[in-house]
Amino acid sequence: MLVLAHSILVVGDSPAQDIFILAGQSKMAGRGGIANGKWDGIVPPECQPNPWILRLTANLTWEEARDPFHADIDVGRICGVGPGMAFANEILTHGSGIGGGGGTIRAILRYQGESDASTKENAETYKGKLEKLILDFRSDLNLPFSCINIQVALASGSGEFVETVRKAQMEMKLPNVKCVDAKGLALKADHLHLTTIPEAKVG
Repeated sequence: MLVLAHSILVVGDSPAQDIFILAGQSKMAGRGGIANGKWDGIVPPECQPNPWILRLTANLTWEEARDPFHADIDVGRICGVGPGMAFANEILTHGSGIGGGGGTIRAILRYQGESDASTKENAETYKGKLEKLILDFRSDLNLPFSCINIQVALASGSGEFVETVRKAQMEMKLPNVKCVDAKGLALKADHLHLTTIPEAKVG
């Protein structure tokens, strides 16, 4: 079972087998399909729910994960489609490394950094802060060495120092830290968030 958490997602046939933590801000919560203050309700094929994918709700109960699955966490905002369900469904296509009883945190997927691109100081100190955050995650959660940190490099942004942040994200040298570059993916009109519309402007 796969669990996602920012929300927690679980994949398998019993709660909390393989656990994946989704960390970030609005980019991870998802704004795909939102226009004029409403979500259009359209879920792309790669984001469809699956009974083997669960999430831990804000009320600490398990339920089948479906977009927008951050609505009870990113409260006060309109949530739409984010990268979580597509990630979980892709994991399932490769098979879930289901372990024994209880759950194991397999990876932390993190998509954030736009706010740090607004000033030179923040952008230049981003790499050190990101490294500390990853090490703190590992220490505070007592993560196994096999747990992978997946950093999504920014697709675009309005800050003047986006490329400085992207460079820091893509050049992480800590063990078991991988980077996935989102640049080139379709963006909403705000040039910040990913969209579900394939023909949207690419940044």
